[in-house]
Amino acid sequence: MDKIERVTQLHRVLKAARMGRTIDELEAEMGVSRATVYRDLDFLRDVLGAPLNVDDQRRWRYARDEHAPFELPGLWLNAEELYALVLTRQIVEGNQKTADAQDAVNGDEGPDESLLGASLAAAQNRIEKLLGEKAVNLKRLRVLRHNHRRVDERVFRSIAAATLERRTLRFGYRARSTDEPTTRTVHPQRLVHYRDNWYLDAFDETREALRSFALDRISNVKLLEGAAKEIAETDLDAALTNGYGIFSGVARNNATIVFSPHAARWAAEERWHASQTGKFLPDGRFELKVPYSNGRELLMDVLRYGPDAEITAPVALREQMRSLLTLTSESYGLPG
Repeated sequence: MDKIERVTQLHRVLKAARMGRTIDELEAEMGVSRATVYRDLDFLRDVLGAPLNVDDQRRWRYARDEHAPFELPGLWLNAEELYALVLTRQIVEGNQKTADAQDAVNGDEGPDESLLGASLAAAQNRIEKLLGEKAVNLKRLRVLRHNHRRVDERVFRSIAAATLERRTLRFGYRARSTDEPTTRTVHPQRLVHYRDNWYLDAFDETREALRSFALDRISNVKLLEGAAKEIAETDLDAALTNGYGIFSGVARNNATIVFSPHAARWAAEERWHASQTGKFLPDGRFELKVPYSNGRELLMDVLRYGPDAEITAPVALREQMRSLLTLTSESYGLPG
């Protein structure tokens, strides 16, 4: 039994015992040592603020308040669930030292706190108190970011609030492809964390269609009074996640990629798409078929494998890869 479970049990015992319990009774009832009982009582009183009293007979009890009886604060989680919360904080907040170092290189001071940093740091302080001696193990949880783009925390907070409270939004947006400024009025549907970056899936009033917006390209967010239009989850998935990656749309093509025997095992274990299919070929190679709408991200992923991956179909996608490799070769002074 870990500390969280013991304290929960101790709370229940004391709550039910109107006449209180002695240390000997608590030791026998909980099946722990005398020292552990004292430590858990101190934790209840000093960390959680329980109104514990000891009477003349050395019986421990809660001070009675019929109008506001003491309860354990908030969600009461075990150690494994608290570890999961800390890991979630790292995923959401990112590696602050890495981000700050990159800002220094770019000459960008950035915000004082990382994404939701202040709120999450306060939550972690409480988690560390709950974990007690086990808190030292938190340093063993680490999430490293890759290709992370900084998001203004004010932007994130406003969009998260609008998404959860079901309110419409207006914001400035610069599409990465054109960098042209536009003003969008949208009905937020869901926040998506994809490849270390944040996106908003929303219904765009001007385009009258579903779109994904990169949060790092959003500015001047304003929450509007109107309620957000509700889009069915199946419609969101059909429009935004059936194709390949964040450049998705309705999948119109299927790509076939063949991996060398050297890379076959790794490729077979990767999940590129929810509807992918794959098989090992007689010569040890692995053939992957994946639906896609826009081939840009798919080409980038195939390039990760270098000469160990070849697009065999469709012809148009294969030619896009050929052109990309030709331009790359020319950049390095190699024959096309």
